Amino acid sequence: MTPLEGALWLIRHGFPVFPADHPGTEQCSGIGRGHDPATCADRGKHPCVPFTRAHTLDEDQVHSSIGARLRNVGIAVGACSGPNAARLLVVDSDRPNAIEDAAAAFGYRHTPTMRVTTAKGHHDYYWAPASTQLGNGLGALRGKFDGDVRSGNGYVIGPGSVHATGVVYELADPEQPPMELPAWLLTALQTTPARPADAAATGPAPKVEGRLTPLVRFVLESTDGERNNRLYWAACRAFDQRAGEGPAVAGALLAAASHIGLSEAEARQTITSAYRARATR
Repeated sequence: MTPLEGALWLIRHGFPVFPADHPGTEQCSGIGRGHDPATCADRGKHPCVPFTRAHTLDEDQVHSSIGARLRNVGIAVGACSGPNAARLLVVDSDRPNAIEDAAAAFGYRHTPTMRVTTAKGHHDYYWAPASTQLGNGLGALRGKFDGDVRSGNGYVIGPGSVHATGVVYELADPEQPPMELPAWLLTALQTTPARPADAAATGPAPKVEGRLTPLVRFVLESTDGERNNRLYWAACRAFDQRAGEGPAVAGALLAAASHIGLSEAEARQTITSAYRARATR
């Protein structure tokens, strides 16, 4: 399946789409606040348009915006509407069976639904009740689920798209529609998680002076569902600005990541990945 084929399948099933960056282009074609296409190290995921209003269900527009050039396909999650005006929610597992394991941890079995396999795991699509106001927060899933959720004004990369690794996003079963969001998952997402007990996460936000201040603030302003991406971006910028001060820079970003709830191991892995990407350009 190509991005165009994926986009046409999506709109024929009622999912509004938009063009996103494709890793095969020489430079990132994505846009967004704080995003620099010339130095982008997270290819294949950035919207090429303001997707909350520039999405479409029109085949001609899909052919001109995605079929006529090298683009991935994005899905405007908040624009999707299901049975009885249900809202779309996408569970993004960072490894195979992550949501199955989370369900088991809560004493339930995973409900099979529309699934798109990704480079690391899979996206599971569910219809949430129209009356719910879900964002990208994990709620009680925090610490029990390896991944994120996308709802409201979020977006996901759709089937047919190409990951930076070359892996193609694929529909696991084109005949399987999104199912109703399981009650246990809805409850978990609506539950306010207990604050971490460690001092780093409950104490005052870390402070830093100089050129790193905006980057630390950028990490501290992260919400659930975007923490790793923002930390990665900040680490890339920090490396470019202060490549010779690695330990101090990493320490400032690590403190900020811990404050917003990321584990030390997860934050270190993200920072190391960003540094490695910048050092090998």
